[in-house]
Amino acid sequence: MAVTKKRVHLGGLARKLILEDILDEEKAQEAHQKALAEGMPFVTYLVENGLADDKAIARAASEEFGVPLLDLSAVEIDKEITSLVAHDLIEKHHVVPIFKRGNRVFIAGSDPTNIQALDEIKFHVGANTEMVVVEEKKLSKLIDQILDDTGSVFGDMSEADMADLDNLQVAEETDHGEDSDVDDAPVVRFVNKMLMDAIKKGASDLHFEPYEKTYRVRFRIDGVLHEIASPPVTLSGKIAARIKVMSRLDVSERRVPQDGRIKLKISKNKAIDFRISTCPTLYGEKVVLRILDSDSAKLGIDVLGYEDFQKEIFLENLHKPYGMFLVTGPTGSGKTVSLYTGINILNTKDVNISTAEDPVEINLPGVNQVQVDEKTGMTFPKALKAFLRQDPDIILVGEIRDLETGSIAVKAAQTGHMVMSTLHTNDAPQTLTRLKDMGIPPFAVATSINVIVAQRLARRLCPHCKRPVEMPKDGLVAEGFSEQAIDEGFTLYEAVGCDQCSEGYKGRTGIYQVMPISDAMKRLIMDEANAVVLADQAQKEGIPDIRQSGLKKVQDGITSLKEINRVTVE
Repeated sequence: MAVTKKRVHLGGLARKLILEDILDEEKAQEAHQKALAEGMPFVTYLVENGLADDKAIARAASEEFGVPLLDLSAVEIDKEITSLVAHDLIEKHHVVPIFKRGNRVFIAGSDPTNIQALDEIKFHVGANTEMVVVEEKKLSKLIDQILDDTGSVFGDMSEADMADLDNLQVAEETDHGEDSDVDDAPVVRFVNKMLMDAIKKGASDLHFEPYEKTYRVRFRIDGVLHEIASPPVTLSGKIAARIKVMSRLDVSERRVPQDGRIKLKISKNKAIDFRISTCPTLYGEKVVLRILDSDSAKLGIDVLGYEDFQKEIFLENLHKPYGMFLVTGPTGSGKTVSLYTGINILNTKDVNISTAEDPVEINLPGVNQVQVDEKTGMTFPKALKAFLRQDPDIILVGEIRDLETGSIAVKAAQTGHMVMSTLHTNDAPQTLTRLKDMGIPPFAVATSINVIVAQRLARRLCPHCKRPVEMPKDGLVAEGFSEQAIDEGFTLYEAVGCDQCSEGYKGRTGIYQVMPISDAMKRLIMDEANAVVLADQAQKEGIPDIRQSGLKKVQDGITSLKEINRVTVE
């Protein structure tokens, strides 16, 4: 026996939409039930699911109930007025107070039948309320802006944002003497919300920056800094103190840089680490937090952006029993993720892996990680010497910074150990000359290094809004595209921007130069060839440089030419 769905009598706005042929009755019945089940306003459900046009709904609602129709884009919203109502009420009822006349507060909403909202807000603000009808899309956008407006977070802040924030490593805040004001509730809420927002937005770094007359908070998202909030400059000291308390730093010391960590549990099974760095500036302490997500070390090589032939070279040299595996690039180019990806592949029960890092960014189970600390005397050379006495198979050195570290690493690679490390150079050929300039003999360089991976990170185009763009052939040639690629044909795309991305980009991909050290390359190194000669040899061997690898990503529609020009040399 078939079960029929229970039908309800649709009145008010829903009935008007049906009579105006804006909405089919069957769809209206289904939308009404689903909106109730999801706890969502009826109009919001219609618009979000593309069942009706929000402009038509607003016009019909205004006519049916005699409520004024207002274009939100033509109104300048006063934050002082929107702050009259707590954020949880705005979110709950899907309405926004937009202006006040005498003892009346005008509320923007997409459904004038929402009498409960008017009554509750009237009680909350102690003034009469009156509804104006607005388009649902513009209303939702305004509500999102208000709820995300971290600059006004010192007012009412949604407790939902804080509910799952469990600070696992906060120093005791019982008595800070003159710094007891770090416990101020608005400052605590503000810092907590900044941390949560950074995680939600996928930021890699947070910058808290004091200036003479202003204070700003910026997030680095997909490699680019964005200003997020501008709290009062008078609170700069309290914000810095709060972060220092959370990371167990000395709150009273403001004259020298300090480093610390915060661990935040954001769910039962997931925690995020923040690496903290403070630095005294002319107008107070600048605080930078680097987000260390252990999941990034478990991504696997297939999602990092290597071309198939590059991945093959990477894995072939990773599994060699000895020699050096070097990763190079500027700060923030993803070197750590590449190294940790390799370590995860090699991390099995039958190998002994030891790492010396400054700092240890991500904890790796099964790997012996050592924190380098110059103050205690635990330097890279000391750690390496200790590792060599502990029967290692694989050694990871966070960075080769000087001759002593480089010499020990080279000797370890020459005596039957796999050594993985990083350098700060622009490309793979320059890495070879950099080691020579440090004082490492050319013969030692030539016989110890297996492969060098140079890399950058470029933003991925948003698949929802990227747009094809035309470019003449001579322009493509000037940018570095090969004649063959141009003749075969490909589509260039540019960034546009939509509500699902940041400035037309979403996520990042790696751009690589994976250069194995061939016999011909070894002879050039021992002849003390310069970086230009070594780069020419790499080209002869079919190894694309970083620029060429970036242009391949453009040809594949993964990123834009503008983005490649930003991160590589033309």
